Amino acid sequence: MKIYSASIDLTKIDKSKIKHHSNGSQYYNIDIFINDEKDQYGNDCSISQSKNKEERETKEKGEKYSKKVYIGNGKCVFNSNSSQSENKADLPF
Repeated sequence: MKIYSASIDLTKIDKSKIKHHSNGSQYYNIDIFINDEKDQYGNDCSISQSKNKEERETKEKGEKYSKKVYIGNGKCVFNSNSSQSENKADLPF
C-alpha cells in the first residue's frame, strides 16, 4: 500500500465541472498520474481535472482539443513495500 499527500490549487478548478448530486453533495472528477521519476520538488504525482466524454472524443477524432488542466501535485509519504527507514512520514497510525 502507498499513501500520497497532495495539494490542489482551488483557483484552477473549473467550477462548471462540479457535479451536483441529488443528495446535496458536490463532486469534482480528477485524474491522478503517478510518475516514475520525482520532479525538482520531490513530487511524484500530479493531478488534473478530468475531461468529459465529449472532450475525450474530440481528441480521438484528431480535432483540436483542450490541453490537460493541471490543478495540483503530491508525493508518496508511505510505502508498505519499503523498509521502515525509507518511510519519512510521521503517521499517527
